[in-house]
Order: sequence, then C-alpha cells, then structure tokens
Amino acid sequence: PTPHRPDLSRKRFQSLKIVSLFLFVGRRTVATSVRLPAFLSSRSTTLPKYSTTFPHQYFSAQPLQSSLLNDKQQSPNMAATSSVASNLEDVRDRVKVAAESNGIDLETVRLVAVSKTKPEEMLMEAYEAGQRYFGENYAQELMSKAESLPDDIKWHFIGPLQSNKAAPLVRRVGTKLACVETVATLKLAKKLDSAVSNLESDEEEKFKLNIFLQVNTSGEESKSGLKPEEVAPLATVICDQCPNLRVKGLMTIGETGDMGCFDILMQCRDNLVKECGMNNLELSMGMSGDFEQAISRGATNVRVGSTIFGARDYAASK
Repeated sequence: PTPHRPDLSRKRFQSLKIVSLFLFVGRRTVATSVRLPAFLSSRSTTLPKYSTTFPHQYFSAQPLQSSLLNDKQQSPNMAATSSVASNLEDVRDRVKVAAESNGIDLETVRLVAVSKTKPEEMLMEAYEAGQRYFGENYAQELMSKAESLPDDIKWHFIGPLQSNKAAPLVRRVGTKLACVETVATLKLAKKLDSAVSNLESDEEEKFKLNIFLQVNTSGEESKSGLKPEEVAPLATVICDQCPNLRVKGLMTIGETGDMGCFDILMQCRDNLVKECGMNNLELSMGMSGDFEQAISRGATNVRVGSTIFGARDYAASK
C-alpha cells in the first residue's frame, strides 16, 4: 500500500528550496547546496502520490573547493613516503642474506634505488636513510633532480638514451653522473665521450664516465641491447676510440622469470675477459622481482625501484 502523505503548506515548501548541508570530515568542512525539484515550488500542496523518495537527478550537489580532495589524491605518495626508509632497510637485509647465503662479499654488491617518476621528498627520505646510489630512466628527470638534490648522490642512468640527449645529460649532471648503463651503439658512446671531454673538473685526475654495455639476453624484440655476439666487438672499439669512457661492465633487463638471462650475461663477461683482456667487469642485473636470484648468479649491481618507493606514477614522468 502507498504510504499516506500529509498535506504541506506552500510556505513550508518554499522554505525547503535551498538546503545547506555541512559534512564534517575530521577538522574539514565541505559545504554543499542542494536544489529541490521544481514541483516543490508549484501551487500544489501535496507530494506526488506514488513518490517515496526524491529521484537523485533532481538534486544538484556542488561541493566547495576543498583541500580534502587534494589530500586524497596525494595520499598514495604520502603513504609511500612514510614507508620508504623501512622498505629500503628491508631490501638491504634481503641483499645481505642473498649475498651471504651464496658466499658473496656484501661489499661487492651495489644497490641502486630506482626513483623514476618519484618526487624528490621520497628520494630525500632514502638519502637520509643512507642511500647514495639512485637510478633514473628519463634524462630530463635526472637532470632536474641532480640539480636540486645533494651533490654526493651518485646517479645511474638506466633508461633508453637518445644520442642528442647525451651532451645535455653529461653537461648538467657532470661528475655526479656515476654511470650510464644503457650504451648499445658506438654513436651513443662517441656522443658521451665528446661531452665528457668538454667537462671542467676540479679533480687532478681526468674524469672518466663509467658505462655499461646493455645486452639483450632474452632475444625479445621489445628489449633494447646488443646481441651477445656483438658485445666484444663494440667493447673493443669503444676502448680504442672513446678515451673519456670506461667500460665498467654489462647490463641486462632479461625476461621476467627467466634466470637463464643472468647466465647469458655472465658468459658475455667471461668472453670479454678472454677476447679483450678486460678484468673486474661488473654485472648489472636483477630488479624488484628477482634481485636475490641475480645476486646468487653474480650480480654486482641490482636495480630496485617499486619495492622501495612503491608503484610508479607514469603520468608524472618525463
């Protein structure tokens, strides 16, 4: 049965035209205006016979501008920032366990905190927890961060680098650029070499830029890098023609879950030792999902990002 609706006077209807609602959330207040349907201001003094609730489309709710919404949008990064130091400590513990359980000297394993797309506040929390090696994928982002963050940070560039970005990257980051891990062409190597030659350094010894040669160990077309058989020839040419670069080691991304990619990179290093006489070459391999397995296979440089800083916001990149 339809519930009985009492008659209401027109005066009472008019007094209901505008209603102000105040929603208290913590210490914040959001004011909302609600416009009641047109039939309430008509001469009719009775609600529609079969109406039990107001249809939602009759209401117009426009909240006032409030920092509450902005806080909600920022909360993921704010929450992540508060846990950066503890996440970093956890990763360090896992690196230590992986090294010690495989009879590897912990001092030979470098942890690079991959901070791409992350705000400087989060990097500073890691810095204050003792982290000094940071990795970035985008040249512009690295240049910007290097200019505003502490000078003793050692930056690793770990993303694709266009040859026309080589000179600006070296010029603006200078000797704080510890390594470019993604060299796979002689053209890029020569651009980096030329840029380094123009650097002014206060050090008595001429600055040399460390580079890793990137190797495509999985054979995936989506991955950049040299084929294993191309590594030794390129390394030889770079050593001969790029006096301002130091081939520090090899780097790979590999296929997720395929530990064989790490073994292939080790074989490439062994070949360089035999064919080119290069010793003490490093291996940059292993990321958040597999850095412990990479260490067990000889990694000296692991790149860990989301496990330390949380999921990435690519909308803020570049």
